[in-house]
Amino acid sequence: MCCWELPLDPARLVVAELAANAVLHGRVPGRSFRLTLSVTASGTLRIEVADTRGDHLPAPARVDTDAPAESGYGLLLVEELADRWGVRCGPVPCKTVWAELDSPLYR
Repeated sequence: MCCWELPLDPARLVVAELAANAVLHGRVPGRSFRLTLSVTASGTLRIEVADTRGDHLPAPARVDTDAPAESGYGLLLVEELADRWGVRCGPVPCKTVWAELDSPLYR
């Protein structure tokens, strides 16, 4: 992101969470995932992570105050840090999880 003169944070946290999810939940033996970063003319950073588990769609963790989990909060972090995020299905068997951070200062 230095080439684009954009701050590293919170983008690197979003990249780390989406990539970790692809490794943990989107892994198919013999396949990897693809990370794509792009910047629009208006300065929005788009982060995309594609994997080959289109049958396994991400969902934010449910917060249960009675029994806090040690993991499962990655998408809650992405939801908090990104201006928008979502999932694009296809082409089969793939899915792409994406997040966007607006403006060069990310807020």
